[in-house]
Amino acid sequence: MKLILTILLLTVFAGAKTLSITGTVVSNNQKMIGARYMGYVKKINFDIGDYVHREDTLFELESAEFDILKNQAELALEQAEIMVDMYRTRMDSIKKNRSILKKFKKEGKNNMPDLDDLDTVADNTAAGLAAAQALVKSAAVKVKQVATISDYLEVKAPNDGIIVQKRIQVGDLIAPGMLTMVIVDLKHLEIDAQVAESDLLKIQKGKKVEIKIPALNHITVGYVKTIVPSANPMAHTFTLIVEFKKDNPKIYPGMYAKIKLKY
Repeated sequence: MKLILTILLLTVFAGAKTLSITGTVVSNNQKMIGARYMGYVKKINFDIGDYVHREDTLFELESAEFDILKNQAELALEQAEIMVDMYRTRMDSIKKNRSILKKFKKEGKNNMPDLDDLDTVADNTAAGLAAAQALVKSAAVKVKQVATISDYLEVKAPNDGIIVQKRIQVGDLIAPGMLTMVIVDLKHLEIDAQVAESDLLKIQKGKKVEIKIPALNHITVGYVKTIVPSANPMAHTFTLIVEFKKDNPKIYPGMYAKIKLKY
């Protein structure tokens, strides 16, 4: 009986085979940083290899055009507020004059200006006040818009990560959409590998695999996340994306990896 069990076990182990695949560690959250406003680079706060946190200011821009817009918006708001104050002062003066005229009329002084004329002036002044208040609202909106543009002059990190590319220096002119930096998120790493079409029968989505990072002599486990067809159908290769447990802080994108899959 023992002999039969031994033979069966040897048969099972003899039938288990291993598919070896080589791949590269990549990040599935890589950000291309570009500017949203044109200007000259005034200050750079980080360099290649630096770790940044979300909302850290990567670099700052200065723009003469922005300064002109800001000054114009603030001046327009100031002028509109002055007009409002002027019309309000005039309205207060008209109210006082109306009270005085009513008093004189009661006293029988008929040589004073007509109240109807004063009411017409009051209506015109009220219309001017309303127009000035509308100008204040419009100018205030413009100031807020300029303040929004000022946020564009400070380019912030969209997420935590490490800077792997920096293409700008202080004094460079930046155009909207121009690539300035590349940030790689180290918390969301995967392994990208290429497999031949003939090996697809040996691979299933969700299959557990063994992973080794030779540079660190580190072994961990992962699973097949997805299988993606090649962009070139004539290549007859497929991209295997493996998600793994990142239990070593020294694992970085670009590292060579070995994958062992039993089938």
